[in-house]
Amino acid sequence: MSNAITLPSTGNWNLPVPSTVGSIEHYISAVNRFPILTPEEELRFARDFRDTESTDAAGKLVLSHLRLVVAVARGYLGYGLPHADLIQEGNIGLMKAVKRFDPERGVRLVSFALHWIKAEIHEYVLRNWRLVKIATTKAQRKLFFNLRSHKTSLDSFTPDQVNALAKELNVKPEEVKEMEMRIAGGDVTFEAPADASEEQSFAPIAYLTDAEDEPSRLLEDKEIETKRSESLTQALGALDERSRRIIQARWLAEEKEQLTLHDLAAEFKVSAERIRQIEVKAMQKMKSAMAEFA
Repeated sequence: MSNAITLPSTGNWNLPVPSTVGSIEHYISAVNRFPILTPEEELRFARDFRDTESTDAAGKLVLSHLRLVVAVARGYLGYGLPHADLIQEGNIGLMKAVKRFDPERGVRLVSFALHWIKAEIHEYVLRNWRLVKIATTKAQRKLFFNLRSHKTSLDSFTPDQVNALAKELNVKPEEVKEMEMRIAGGDVTFEAPADASEEQSFAPIAYLTDAEDEPSRLLEDKEIETKRSESLTQALGALDERSRRIIQARWLAEEKEQLTLHDLAAEFKVSAERIRQIEVKAMQKMKSAMAEFA
C-alpha cells in the first residue's frame, strides 16, 4: 500500500483540503487544522447526510474526525506497519461509521466511529503483520491484541502471568500459551536469498517440494502411460484371434470375470496344458512387440 493518504472531498468548506499528502507529518498537521464540530453542527450534518445523502455534509463529518483516526492509529505502531497505512485503514473505518451513523440515537459520532476505526485497523494488522494468519476466529483476534498490549518485553510469560492473563481474559491458560508462541514465531522465507550461505540456503522449498505432483513429472507420467496403452493395443492386434482371446480372458478382464486355464480349455475344446502353452507363446510375442514399439 502506498504511503500517500487520500482525503475525502468536502465540497465548499472554507479550508484548504489537499487531495493527497505524501508526508505523514504534513498530513497530521493538515488534519489538525480542521475544526471539531459542536454537537449541534454534528447533528445537523448527520441529518442532512441521512436525508439527502449530501457528500458535503458527509465530508465535514469525516474531516472533523480525522485527528481521531491519527490518535487511534498511533497505538498500533508497535506492529511494525507503516503509520500512513494504519491511518488510511482507519479512515476507511471512519467513512463506514459516518455512512451508518444514526443521529437520533443520542450518541456522539466520536464514540460510534471508534469501534469502526479500530475494527478496520485490526483487520489490516492481522492481514499484514504475518504472512501466515495467526488469529482466525473472533476469540483469537481478541486474545491476540490483548496479549500484544500486555507484552512489554521479549521474555516469555511466566506461569503465574499466563494464569493471571487467562483469568483476566476469560480463556484457558493453554490458549494464552499457544497465542504467545504464534506471536513470537518469526516469518520464514520460502526460498533462500540468492546470496545466502550454504547453511542458510536450506529453505522450506528444499524439503517441502513434492516431486510426485511436479507438473513436468505429471506430464511425463501421462505420456508414458499413453505409450504403454498404445503399445499394448498394437501388441494385442498382432496376435491371432485365439491367442488374443486367451490373453484378454486371463489378464485383461476384471478380476471377477477372469477365466482359468480349464475354463478356456473347455471353450476351445483342448487341454489346459495346451491353453498354457498358447498363453506363454502369446505373452512372449507381445513383450517383443511392445519392446520394439517403445
